[in-house]
Amino acid sequence: MPAPHASRPDRSRGRRIAEEESHFRSCFQRDRDRIIHSSAFRRLKHKTQVFVEHEGDYYRTRLTHSIEVAQVARTISGALGLNPELTEAVALAHDLGHTPFGHTGEDVLDALMAPYGGFDHNAQALRIVTALEQHYAEFDGLNLTWETLEGIAKHNGPVTGVLPWALAEYNADHDLELHTHASAEAQVAAISDDIAYNNHDLHDGLRAGLFTEDDICDLPIVGPAFAEVDRKYPGLATNRRRHEGLRRVFGVMVADVIDTSAALLAASGAQSAQEIRDLPAPVIRFSDPLWADLQRIRAFLFQRMYRAPSVMAVRKEVGQAVEDLFAIYMRAPDLLPPAWQTALREAPQDEVRRARAISDYIAGMTDRFALQAQRRLGVSET
Repeated sequence: MPAPHASRPDRSRGRRIAEEESHFRSCFQRDRDRIIHSSAFRRLKHKTQVFVEHEGDYYRTRLTHSIEVAQVARTISGALGLNPELTEAVALAHDLGHTPFGHTGEDVLDALMAPYGGFDHNAQALRIVTALEQHYAEFDGLNLTWETLEGIAKHNGPVTGVLPWALAEYNADHDLELHTHASAEAQVAAISDDIAYNNHDLHDGLRAGLFTEDDICDLPIVGPAFAEVDRKYPGLATNRRRHEGLRRVFGVMVADVIDTSAALLAASGAQSAQEIRDLPAPVIRFSDPLWADLQRIRAFLFQRMYRAPSVMAVRKEVGQAVEDLFAIYMRAPDLLPPAWQTALREAPQDEVRRARAISDYIAGMTDRFALQAQRRLGVSET
């Protein structure tokens, strides 16, 4: 039985362009399916989290990460009586706007786009599902419901202040009420992202040899999880011990969110999805003690993984690739594929329009494609 504050398909605010709805899928299920079948979702297969795509087949990509986030989100959403299809749609779409090379690519592109309105991956995800996906006969984008678009735009909380141009441009025509919190379903998608990357970054860092099990067993949550495995399965093989330890870390985080959020939802007294949006604080959260433990884990990962010398060397190399591509296309936009040049023909001297088209193009590249384009255009990798 859905909770009273769950988002209900029959009460959706609908799509920007009216469509006849399916007889056998809810509007949120249809959103989820459109996201899965989009070109941008397929490209996530070759976009990375921390390591560059060619460094190994076992590290997480944006695609595997998004699937893991969606799995966690469905579990939490179901336990809290929320709408699992809306939760899953937002979870699967949350990384569509990421550039090649993870946060390194985003940081570089944001700096390059600073004179033209900046770059933000959440805003870019919204741009992809509302404009850049061009497959349907009657509209650009995927024509998703208001609730899914809202979740993509502000699953991390209200968006205030100076907006990235892509978000400001869309919101001016279709108000997503950026000043409020998102639905509980979108909040679940956001915290599931935190759960997934906290867990899999530990796993990927171990696989990369950036630290050992002994190193992470000094951390809260992690140490007790491995100690429990050692008590129950003494002498377990390394790979099995690692898996059993980290799956317990995963379980601790999920259980904490469910227990904490259930209490917050009950205390809120919210009787509708809109009342969740209007609350002064999010209702999907970690407990304060667990959040403090996670901050220690994140500090460890920042030092030992995200700023590891080997990772930083690659970050410099791939950041240069983004800089090179942006500079080349700004000087010679005729090097863009024909479909991307079309948008520039109406105003060939408009530098802002050119920069934004180039930003869209580069942001859509996979790691592999970006490095190939850098070589093809005659710029050597550093």
